Amino acid sequence: MKQLRIPQGLFYPFHLCHPETLARLLTRFATVHFRDFMALQLTPMSGMTAFPDRMGMSFPDLIASGRLRQGHDVSGPLSPTVAAAVDRDLCDPLWRSCFHRALCQDRRLQRGLFEPAHSLRIGDSLVPGPVALLHLMDDSFRQEDYDLAKVRGLCRNNVTREEGYRFEYGLALVKTSAALVYTQTLALVLQLQPATDSPAHFALYAQSCARENWPSTNHLLVRTGY
Repeated sequence: MKQLRIPQGLFYPFHLCHPETLARLLTRFATVHFRDFMALQLTPMSGMTAFPDRMGMSFPDLIASGRLRQGHDVSGPLSPTVAAAVDRDLCDPLWRSCFHRALCQDRRLQRGLFEPAHSLRIGDSLVPGPVALLHLMDDSFRQEDYDLAKVRGLCRNNVTREEGYRFEYGLALVKTSAALVYTQTLALVLQLQPATDSPAHFALYAQSCARENWPSTNHLLVRTGY
């Protein structure tokens, strides 16, 4: 009798995960794949700095055994296909509502987008992280129309304070959506099963899959005690 092939997993949306999550993933998948840090380039004159850390730095034995694979590149300019998928997320009222609810309530999603200990440059001012995040929780941002072109248009110097807030919210939307689009792309090309320990990202990815009619294999590992 032909044996069933043990699936391979793709952790999303981050390039690192908690060691306890990794241990649980390894009980479910033959190999767990990780992307590199996602450093998007919104315009030719702007970009983000990529962090060089990888899961394999802490688990070289798993790299050597082939149970952990890393280095999937998701940085640089967005391709037209990815950009179009991001715009569909940003125009989807269900996706937008799910995102805004998570931004207001889910500390994991908040920390993935904003470092509370750091200040944000909003317009020409430095605003404490918690103050900026509280402002971005206002429901007016959820109701405002966004697409990639609008966010790119706000990615410039000499913006007003309010334009600066609109850019930060739009950038958070784009980063979240792009990470999920890359998840689907990698899963499809490499025949991997997406898995996360973030309920907010699980729900957002599920909404994208339902709307786009993407294959809906999607694993959620609920974190308990860590």
